[in-house]
Amino acid sequence: MTEYTDLYSPIFAIAQAAELAEMHPQTLRQYDRIGLVQPQRTRGNTRRYSMHNVNQLRRVAKLSFEGMSLAGIMRVFELENQVARLEGRVRELERALADAKTANDRRVFAAASHGEIVSVVRGKRIRQGEVLVWHPKNYL
Repeated sequence: MTEYTDLYSPIFAIAQAAELAEMHPQTLRQYDRIGLVQPQRTRGNTRRYSMHNVNQLRRVAKLSFEGMSLAGIMRVFELENQVARLEGRVRELERALADAKTANDRRVFAAASHGEIVSVVRGKRIRQGEVLVWHPKNYL
């Protein structure tokens, strides 16, 4: 099992999660109702908390103790989730850019008979009348 699976596996009943988070079960129910910490549900519609949920509950308690309102805590969680999504998107775009740069390094450019520059894919034959004008080192 991976760490991700362990962290997000819904294994705790509400009483266990409340004990781990040092809260009353009714508090967990209230947080679920307002959408602050939402556990997964079983087929019988009972709540099942993951270790991630328990960590969230502990953070709620800490931030609340420091004077932050529940609405403020909810906003912090939303912004953290948005940052995580955006960081993932940035990594995805960085990979795409790196792939595009690598692909560009492998292209050969030729001048078509009308004078326009065309990109020639590796292994593709250049048509008669086209002249090779540039290629990167070690390409051919």
